[in-house]
Amino acid sequence: CFAQSWAWLAAGVPARDVARAATSRALAAARLGDLDAATLAAAGIPPDAVRAIRHRAVTELADPLDPALRSWLLEAAEELPSAPAPGFVGRLALQPRAGVTCPGRGRLVLEPPENHAEHSTAVAVAGVLLAPAWSADPVTVFVAGLAHHLHNALLPDSGFAGEMLLGEWLAPAMARAREIALDELGSELRETVESACRILPDAATAEGRAFQAADTIDRVLQVEHHLRAARTTMGFVQRQMGLVHDGPTKPFQDAVLARMDLAS
Repeated sequence: CFAQSWAWLAAGVPARDVARAATSRALAAARLGDLDAATLAAAGIPPDAVRAIRHRAVTELADPLDPALRSWLLEAAEELPSAPAPGFVGRLALQPRAGVTCPGRGRLVLEPPENHAEHSTAVAVAGVLLAPAWSADPVTVFVAGLAHHLHNALLPDSGFAGEMLLGEWLAPAMARAREIALDELGSELRETVESACRILPDAATAEGRAFQAADTIDRVLQVEHHLRAARTTMGFVQRQMGLVHDGPTKPFQDAVLARMDLAS
């Protein structure tokens, strides 16, 4: 999703269309995973059926959203022009986030670590979904979310603890690294990205608040994902999640689990 969004932007697709298409696809993926439109079509599913499947997936996730935003997302285009993504896209996908760090304490690394492409995508998408809460422009928040870690294409993430050790050199180092990434963009796209990124430093604007909320939520949810998995019980996954789900062979499967003392 991160690479595709930047490829669309690099092709000159308006940021509004990119934000809408990428957010809609992310919502569908929350249910369908990597079963995207191209994969479903390759499996022989007709185009109308593919659209219906994806529409149901988006609708299921979009129900709690602002009604106007929900309608906007459901009207997203299936296909957009594409171009090669900027080089920093691949570097950010290979760059792991630092995990949980605090000055004077050991680092807590949760495996597998989230990378910066994943984090940036999550923040961009969440920013669009949260934008109506502050009457913010979702497109500005989306672009800022995609771009807010451009400096990490050069600088490995050392977390809060490491950054504090750079002291007065932190800001100029980040600015230089960000410039190197921005130099890979055409002039019009660069202007769009730089304009959107003006919301990043604080929560003084509606767009800044939507971005800060999305960034904070992803940072905490990424840790909560690991904590939730660690405290999950066998009773929960078998009885509530249907790990062995209903079907003609379920009675036999349940009997096997009981005999192996794995039933819960």
